[in-house]
Amino acid sequence: MTRYLHTMIRVTDPDATIRFFELVGLKETRRFSSDQGRFTLIYLAAPGQEEAEVELTYNWPAEDGAAEEYTGGRNFGHLAFQVANIYETCQRLQDGGVTINRPPRDGHMAFVLTPDGISVELLQDGRLDPAEPWASMPNVGSW
Repeated sequence: MTRYLHTMIRVTDPDATIRFFELVGLKETRRFSSDQGRFTLIYLAAPGQEEAEVELTYNWPAEDGAAEEYTGGRNFGHLAFQVANIYETCQRLQDGGVTINRPPRDGHMAFVLTPDGISVELLQDGRLDPAEPWASMPNVGSW
């Protein structure tokens, strides 16, 4: 038997990334830090779906204060979350300072980026009719 456990992404600012995923609708489920390994693991999940988690891996800065840099978030592909109302979710993200890179013009799909450039796809549960301002909003950047 195979069971999905989690998707891991490396992050440079755990607080900013947690705030981002809270805007999507996820909540922190647990956290583990290792002084010896110099890292923190933070697990997030959609309420009621704790068996499918996103693991945020934060590698602590080196002794000299140098932090790791991560590039190529797009290479990862994307995380996908089904939402009850894509327009409300995108508005909440936008109000929280997140750029909607691919707006939900079709009432079904949008893409945004985490603070570390990881692509997140939002999919409407069912379909909504196209609505403004989303229907005429252009794409921004890449996702």
